[in-house]
Amino acid sequence: MLGAVAEGGQGGWPPGSLTSTDPNLECVGSENGGRTEIARSRSLPAPRTPCETSPMKLLTAIPVHNEEKYLEEVLRQVLQYAGDVLVVDDGSTDRTPELLGRFPSVQVVRHPTNLGYGAGLKTAFARALEGDYDGLVTLDCDGQHEPAMIPAIGARLAEADMVSGSRYLQVFDPDQRPPEERRRINVEVTRWLNECLGLHLTDAFCGFKAYNRRALESFEVTDLGYAMPLQIWVQAVQHGLKIVEAAVPLIYLDESRAFGGSLDDSTYRLNHYRQVFADALKRAGLEVGGGCGG
Repeated sequence: MLGAVAEGGQGGWPPGSLTSTDPNLECVGSENGGRTEIARSRSLPAPRTPCETSPMKLLTAIPVHNEEKYLEEVLRQVLQYAGDVLVVDDGSTDRTPELLGRFPSVQVVRHPTNLGYGAGLKTAFARALEGDYDGLVTLDCDGQHEPAMIPAIGARLAEADMVSGSRYLQVFDPDQRPPEERRRINVEVTRWLNECLGLHLTDAFCGFKAYNRRALESFEVTDLGYAMPLQIWVQAVQHGLKIVEAAVPLIYLDESRAFGGSLDDSTYRLNHYRQVFADALKRAGLEVGGGCGG
């Protein structure tokens, strides 16, 4: 298993630039015909231009597992847009620990063994609460998330308890297309969330998110793997959290990345998600009848 793998969107670090017609999400580049260009390259990012930022004290956290390929570039970018940065190293066995030593300003928590993607986020939640932060921004370390969007994602916490990135809320140029089975699973699980929880989501599995303290204090994570977001969605509804989506690019270049073990079988993975979702509904007292989650 290599790093975080998201249903319907998993990527590398492509050259060039991304453009968007949404003026609330870009914080770097220059206006060009009503569009804002976002730097994306192997070199250091372009200098920041004034943009909407949050007055809240935010921690930005990145869960990693064996991310030596992308770690340095991602951290250089993230440090341009975030003040306090945490990396949760989930038992990496490659050069990730060594490379983290090159970033003394970055907080690091290490799991002695690989516990899972959900475990990395659970540790980040706890660290944000222990550190007396007002909120937490999370993103992955494989290049699929634009660090330039961190300030604007965090700023949306002024209107919501939880901000969830969506790769399907608007079209960016260029957008990549995920493998069909991951897109299919994302669509199916998103349908469950909307039908069973009364949500209006377009992307169930994007790891680019922001949470305020109220949200973080509401979560009780027990699934330490890739199904952990399903628990978060159920608990968010259970506690009456206000949720908004924020458009982010769909970046998907590295099709060799895998979930690991039996989860690489898409049928098994979907059934696993269904069971975790059903258990979360039952635990929250939100059981529903009919074909919900079916």
